[in-house]
This record gives sequence, C-alpha cells and structure tokens, in this order.
Amino acid sequence: MKLDILAVGAHPDDVELSCSATLAKEIDRGKKVGILDLTRGELGTRGTAEIRDKEAIDAAKILGVHVRENLSFADGFFTNDKEHQLEIIKILRKYKPEIVFCNAIDDRHIDHGRGSKLVSDACFL
Repeated sequence: MKLDILAVGAHPDDVELSCSATLAKEIDRGKKVGILDLTRGELGTRGTAEIRDKEAIDAAKILGVHVRENLSFADGFFTNDKEHQLEIIKILRKYKPEIVFCNAIDDRHIDHGRGSKLVSDACFL
C-alpha cells in the first residue's frame, strides 16, 4: 500500500503527542497515513510496553490511520547504524510515502533526536 504520509516516532505515543491533529486532518482529506514506532517504549516510566502496545492500537483506530508498525528497536539503546537504517529503508520502500514526519532532531530526549537523525539518513539512502 502506498502512503501519502508516514509519521515516525521513537516511542509509541510520540506521533500522537506531536502531530495527531495534523494526521487526522489529512486523513479527513482522504490521505493515506501510517505510523511507525521505532521502539515499544519499554523503558518508559508511564506504563509497561504491553500497555503502550494496546494504547498504540487504540490510538491508530481512533485516528483512522491505514497502517501502524513497530520495529521493536531497543528503547534507549538503538543507534544510527547500517542495521537500523536498513530496517527503516524496508518500511520506506514498502509504503513509498510522499511525506515523512519524525521527532524533532534537537529534542531534549536522546531517543527523539537519535530517531530523527536515523530516519532522516535512511530517507536519503
């Protein structure tokens, strides 16, 4: 399935907290939208990875996104290397999005900045 927009977050809930209103608006306009989570957020202090998995599924249904995937990278420890870039590239080639959203590269959370750089680099390979 070709997507118009792919929103990528380091953790489940990053996309919802940063751009869910924009995604909902674009879905209402008929755009095909997907979400990619890089980790399960297992190091988070607000709930377990299992709770976050369920919340991510519920949020995707509420927003009406067409697809949501999780790469299950190690929360807090993934790196911007060939192995991780190749996993992102597989998703980009699978869905061929016209637009890719990701976390702010200069965000204070290290995973957000690292994830943003990882996604940005993968987009150009």
